[in-house]
This record gives sequence, C-alpha cells and structure tokens, in this order.
Amino acid sequence: MVKICVVGVGRAGAVHAYNFRHNVPEATLTALVDANIDAALKLGTDLGVQSCFPTLEDALSQVEFDAVCVATPTFTHASLALTAAEAGKHIFCEKPISLTLDEADRMIEATRKAKVCFQMGFMRRFDPVFTIAKERIDAGVIGEPLMIRSLTRGPGLPPPWACRLSSSNGLLAEVNSHDFDTIRWLSGSEFQRIYAEAGNLKSPQLKAEYPDFYDNAVVTFRMENGTLAIVDGSCPAEYGYDARAEVLGKRGVMLIGELQDRSVLICTKEQGVTSSNFSGWRERFRQAYLEEVRHFVECISSGQKPKVTGEDGRKALEGVLAANRSIFTHQPVSLPLS
Repeated sequence: MVKICVVGVGRAGAVHAYNFRHNVPEATLTALVDANIDAALKLGTDLGVQSCFPTLEDALSQVEFDAVCVATPTFTHASLALTAAEAGKHIFCEKPISLTLDEADRMIEATRKAKVCFQMGFMRRFDPVFTIAKERIDAGVIGEPLMIRSLTRGPGLPPPWACRLSSSNGLLAEVNSHDFDTIRWLSGSEFQRIYAEAGNLKSPQLKAEYPDFYDNAVVTFRMENGTLAIVDGSCPAEYGYDARAEVLGKRGVMLIGELQDRSVLICTKEQGVTSSNFSGWRERFRQAYLEEVRHFVECISSGQKPKVTGEDGRKALEGVLAANRSIFTHQPVSLPLS
C-alpha cells in the first residue's frame, strides 16, 4: 500500500485527494497539507483523514508516507519538491513544473539523486480520447503530421498570484502548459522556434495592478522535425471550459476532443437539437485525473519510469518562457533558451 500526502487542498489538490482516498485501491491518503490549515481540516473531515498540517515539514516529522502530491501555487513547487526529495519521497507535481529552468533542473537532479519517482501532472496523456489519438498518429493512420493545433480556454479568471508573471509565468503557464506538452507529445519532436502574440482583451480592470497580465494568447511553433503548430489560450472564456486539438497529416486530419458534453442532449421543435458544454476541467478530464494518479502509484510499486517525467515538465516550461519572451520582445525566439 502506497501512503500519500497531498500538499495543497485547492481545486486540483482536492481532486487528487479524493481519487487517492476513494479510487486507487493500492494507495491510502495519509495526510493533507495546506498553509490554510482550516481548509486542510475541512477536506480531512470530508475524506476521513485525521492528519492535517500547515507545512510539509510538519507532516514529514509526524506521519509516515511514501509519496507527496504537490498541488500548490507554481512559485512553491520547487521548494516543496526539493524538501520531499531530500526526505526520500516520491513526487507527483502539478503543472507547471516551476517558475524557472534553474528550479526545474534542481528538482530533476534532486529526484534523480534520491532515486525517487517524479511524475508531472499532464493529465491529457492519460485521457482516453487523447491516448487513442496518439496511438493512431503513431500508427500512421493520417500520415506524417504536418500541422497541429491545441487550445485551452478556461471559464474564470485566475487567482491573484497567477495574474502576476513573476509568480506564475502567466496564462500560457497556468492554463496552456497542457497544450505545450500536447504539441511535443503528438508531434514526437522538440520546439525549434516560437513566436507569440498576447493581450489583455477582456480584463481591463486588472491592468493597473498587473500591467503585464494577458488573458488571450496565440503561439506558433516550428518543431525540429518540421511540423508546424499553433496554441491558443483564453481565460476567462464565458462559454465554459474548452480543450481540443487538431492534427493535419499527409493523408488525413484528426479532431481530438469536442466542446459539447454529449451526456445531455435535448431536442425540441422550438430550439432543435441542443447540448450542454463542459463547465470545467474537472468534468472534462475526470477519467484522466484518475488514470494519472493510478499510473503514479503503479510506478512507485513497480519501479517503472513514469510516462510523463520532470524532463517533460521542463520542456513545456521552456516553451512557455520562450513564448513570454516573444510576447514582450515582439520577436521569434529560438530554442533551446540561452
């Protein structure tokens, strides 16, 4: 039985904690950590977890566990991962991996030195729709990929810390990290050159306090193998949560995911056929969030390498940093970054 400590009991942390507690038979949720101890205690009551702490250090000193799930704000990821690795704990880290490449390098090296599992939370690689698409692309069903488009649009504004680039790296990191990873994964190649445009088009009230904030962005890529790609992000998108991809191959095209949730389909004479859309990421990627933590526990038990590693997290971060540099210099940026 793999004992898990979840650090951060916000939206993503609560999803992971629930899955570890109820849906992964090989794991047991041993402890919860959050600087807001009242939030940790409340979730602990809901999930039947008695060990709740304000810091990871407190948890390490008082409870035995094998692994740490990091689901806190981005600017805390590096310090938490380094603390966990030093204690010999396996690490599941939500995206983005960190704020800087130096932090990412130190996290990767620390986990390698400690010989612990380090898995990134890029859940699209575990989503049934995306995994089938990847398998068929690799099988050559549509031929060699020529162009890939990936998008994520979220329904609400980010928390205040995520509005400041210095503590989050902005929309492209907090919302579109998944898309940067999707482009690498589906193309089977690395970023060669990136150009990006962005603007604060919907949230003028934030400009005074967060002058570098942007809520809409478009990024273009040239991959090392010649594939061209596009990522677009928007937050807030008033119509709901939207995460899709398209791959144009030499022999065909593949559409991955859809906007409408077919679990509710209505037909009336007055309105015709209507359907609900996804209200949030928890509904759209419910199965993917479960499968990724099941994989994490399996990797700990078997010693196998995770499908999504710290190196994958670093590559996505490098792409985000290049895109941000392009936004503010108005120039394309070549990779790897100097």
